[in-house]
Amino acid sequence: MRTELAFVRENGRWLTAGFLLTLFSSFGQTFFIGLFGNDLRRSFDLTAGGFGGIYMIATLLSAASLPWLGRTLDIMSGRKVAGFTIPALAFACILIGTVQGLVGLTVAIFLLRLFGQGMMTEIAFTEVGRWFEANRGRAMALVTPGFQVGNAILPVVAVWIAEMAGWRQMWLASALLLALVAWPVLTALLRVERVPAATRTVQPQARTARAWTRAEVMGDPVLYILLAGTLAPPFIGTTIFFHQGHLVELRGYDSLVFASAFPVMAATTVLFGFLCGYLIDRFGALRILPFFLLPLALASVTGGLVTPAWGIYLFMLLLGVSNGFTQTLLGALWPEVYGTANLGGIRAITVSAMVLATALGPGITGALIDAGIDLPRQMIWMGIWCLMGCAALAFAASLVRRREST
Repeated sequence: MRTELAFVRENGRWLTAGFLLTLFSSFGQTFFIGLFGNDLRRSFDLTAGGFGGIYMIATLLSAASLPWLGRTLDIMSGRKVAGFTIPALAFACILIGTVQGLVGLTVAIFLLRLFGQGMMTEIAFTEVGRWFEANRGRAMALVTPGFQVGNAILPVVAVWIAEMAGWRQMWLASALLLALVAWPVLTALLRVERVPAATRTVQPQARTARAWTRAEVMGDPVLYILLAGTLAPPFIGTTIFFHQGHLVELRGYDSLVFASAFPVMAATTVLFGFLCGYLIDRFGALRILPFFLLPLALASVTGGLVTPAWGIYLFMLLLGVSNGFTQTLLGALWPEVYGTANLGGIRAITVSAMVLATALGPGITGALIDAGIDLPRQMIWMGIWCLMGCAALAFAASLVRRREST
């Protein structure tokens, strides 16, 4: 415990910066935008499919833009990148709160996804990955709970503001929070760079690969094997939350069942995030990689087969275990595979692929639902995908270790 407290005390500036970046990424995350899906559909006279189509197009454009924008982290400091990212995210909040036409709505969602989900996450994981070497897993475990705090607190506050003043005013209040709190605090915290140093906690497995260039990474077959497995969590998680109404209606659950299970997911995410951080620092991310999809496989099969309402709580508990391992592991994995010299551009590729997965998930699964294949049946196949992903990731990890040992 003393060691943990000393680590937090010595690195509070940088850990706080990473935590706040993940927290404020919430304004571009699916769970937050989805809170006002009905308001947006009513205001713009959209069907569920029409709104889903706009959301998918905007997210795909974000995924296409992120590899190029993310490279700025390799040519300028994180403070400078945050200096333009946060105002851009605030502008997106203003735009969605004032826009009247469909083109403007699409642009607003595109900017929310690009600068919120995309760049805020990109800055956090890239900077933390560079700042810490010996304790990278521990640092990631302390930074990623920002996602869960946003998930737990912001929806309640946002819905309360929307009920009191209107949904458009809620988005304007979000822009004000970003401009008056997030921007000055984060730019101040990021003013000082942390230089990683070897410490007594360094393990032989806590390693960083040689410096790969972005072009080398794009041509590396191992990248695509890794993505085949690591994209399962964002695809499956976004799909479940986007189509939760379909699942609730299909099984006749009370409307509060899903909402009341979110704290279960949040708590287990934080707990297992810390466990994963310890394991990464002890064994290295590559050794954990083949196993991290197992909780998601169990969660998917549980959601598909267990029909009583208590199954939702078991599903959310298992999903929290998966989220804890996923968020911490993927923050620490890429430096072990490709080094840190060009980490901004490399992480931009992987985050872009993640955003792409979150765009395709709701669209593909929605089309299958319309074709008569309900979500529970699809979730069983998602579980099978996770098991196949475990085998693919084990193969990829062995390839990485073999080439780094030569």
